[in-house]
Amino acid sequence: MAELPSTNPEEIDTIKRMAQSSADGPVFMLNLNKYSAEAGFPDGTTYRDCMSALDTLLLEVGGRILWRTTVLGHIVGAQSVDEAIGIWYPSHQSFLNLMSAPTSAENMRLRMLAVERADLHRCRPY
Repeated sequence: MAELPSTNPEEIDTIKRMAQSSADGPVFMLNLNKYSAEAGFPDGTTYRDCMSALDTLLLEVGGRILWRTTVLGHIVGAQSVDEAIGIWYPSHQSFLNLMSAPTSAENMRLRMLAVERADLHRCRPY
């Protein structure tokens, strides 16, 4: 099973409770990514390999990218990101399955190379 850095244990517990309840349903995750120089965002091999691995992983758990966009700059605040990705999952359990899916370890290996910093926000279904 892969490990995620800088997780919020309270939110992970909430997701696990939702996944085990009869109220489990679709969830939308907003990913705000700052890429490493090694990634070569948006055209570098490491970035492309990371996104390809993510696409495969999402297929394994039933999720899908609804949109992705390059962030041109930030207007307010201090958070600087390169890309925002909106990912839909059919359930909270589907999201949790990311960590044990067949390609999870390879996805995390590439993610560690490509992503300098990531913020992930759980949102109402899109």
